Amino acid sequence: MTKLTKTPEELQKALDCAGASGAVSLVPTMGALHSGHISLVREAQKLGNPVVVSIFVNPLQFAPGEDLDAYPRTLEEDIAKLEAEGVEAVFAPSVSTMYPHGPRTTIHPGPLGSVLEGTTRPTHFAGVLTVVAKLFRLTGATDAFFGEKDYQQLALIRQMVEDLHLPVRVHGCPIVREDSGLALSSRNRYLSEEEHHTALMLSRALATGSYDDALAVLESAEGIELDYLAVTTPELEELPEGYTGPARLLVAAKVGETRLIDNVEIQV
Repeated sequence: MTKLTKTPEELQKALDCAGASGAVSLVPTMGALHSGHISLVREAQKLGNPVVVSIFVNPLQFAPGEDLDAYPRTLEEDIAKLEAEGVEAVFAPSVSTMYPHGPRTTIHPGPLGSVLEGTTRPTHFAGVLTVVAKLFRLTGATDAFFGEKDYQQLALIRQMVEDLHLPVRVHGCPIVREDSGLALSSRNRYLSEEEHHTALMLSRALATGSYDDALAVLESAEGIELDYLAVTTPELEELPEGYTGPARLLVAAKVGETRLIDNVEIQV
């Protein structure tokens, strides 16, 4: 049975009961779980460690005017899904547990946090890295699993772990998509039927494997407000002149009032 815990002490008791011997696999989430999250859980279970799924809508990564209050909160449904997967524990702390003195100490993401998503959301990654570092510490995670849909987030978490010498192995997992190609996201539930149909153009654009072709697809689509479309190295750096090899094609756009991101690996 999946144990719901709300404090580090409750979580430690649950892990002791699960026979944890030091190694713990963590899947950090903000809840509203979908098949993409479940795929991370299944990857985590392959290590044979007790699996903890954290569910915490982190206010520190939302800027004023973003969807903090509207973000879907479905804890009971989430626990049922995780119980069906045999997850040992859910860690669902309160804001006061995570930030007992408020967000007075944060982790600065450095230059990589100021491009792409960081241009539109300049405080976002400081909030992400701070909460992830705290979750690593509070859960005792030795391994942590993240999806590649939030590719810049994954890169920054790996950077943080390396730069701060954190004893956690970071595992990146492939994007899970609908049959239509749309990347799964908790925010997809905001989309109307018509907006959902429009959003399919994002993955169709990326599937062209070319910046110019992707841009042509997006510019021809009605109802898409493009934030950025970019081609970078796998490390999210600018492509050197004459570069050939693997690269990343990334997009962010609003469909209606919903902001969506996606990315694919391409060859340049």
